[in-house]
Amino acid sequence: MPRRRIDVTTWYLEQRDPGELNPARETSADIVRAEVVLPELSRFLYSAVGGDWYWTDRLSWTYEQWRNWLERPGVETWIAYAGGAPAGFAELDPQPDGQVELAYFGLLRPFHGRGLGGHLLSVAAARAWDLADRWPGREATTRVWLHTCSLDGPAALPNYQSRGFRVYDTRVKTREVPHQPPGPWPGAR
Repeated sequence: MPRRRIDVTTWYLEQRDPGELNPARETSADIVRAEVVLPELSRFLYSAVGGDWYWTDRLSWTYEQWRNWLERPGVETWIAYAGGAPAGFAELDPQPDGQVELAYFGLLRPFHGRGLGGHLLSVAAARAWDLADRWPGREATTRVWLHTCSLDGPAALPNYQSRGFRVYDTRVKTREVPHQPPGPWPGAR
C-alpha cells in the first residue's frame, strides 16, 4: 500500500479533579460496561471506530494479546448503544499513582453528529474518576488523561476540551501513514 509522510500534531489533555468534568447533555444512548472480557468485541470496536482514523497499532494483535490486555485489573470498556447497535466505546487504562488513561474513545461513523460523543465522553470520564469504587485495592483516581492527534476525527479535540480536559502538552512528529485510513476491515475501502 502506498504511504506518505505527514506532520502529526498530538495533544495531551488531563483533568486533575473530578470537579473539572463538564458533562454534556444526556442522550437516549445506553452506556454500559462490558463486564465480560471479549477480545472479539474489543477488536470489533477498535477497528470499526479507528478504521477511519489510522488506528493501526492493535490491528496485528493476536487473540491472546487482546485477552491479556483486557484482563488486567481495572481495564474497562464502556460501550454506547443506540437503537440496539453499538455506537461507540471508551477504554479506561488504570496506571500507577491513581492515574487513569482514557486509552481509546470514539464513535462508529453512522453515529457522528448526533451528540452521542459528548455524552459517552462524560460517562467515560466520570467512570475513570470512580474506577477505584469498582476495583478493590485500587487507589483513588488523582488524574484522568488522554491524547488525541490530528489524524483523529475533527470533533475529538473540541469534545475533550468541552468536557473540561485541558491541554498540558503538544508535540509534532513526522509519521509515515497509508494514503488512506485502513477502514473497518481489509477491503472495506
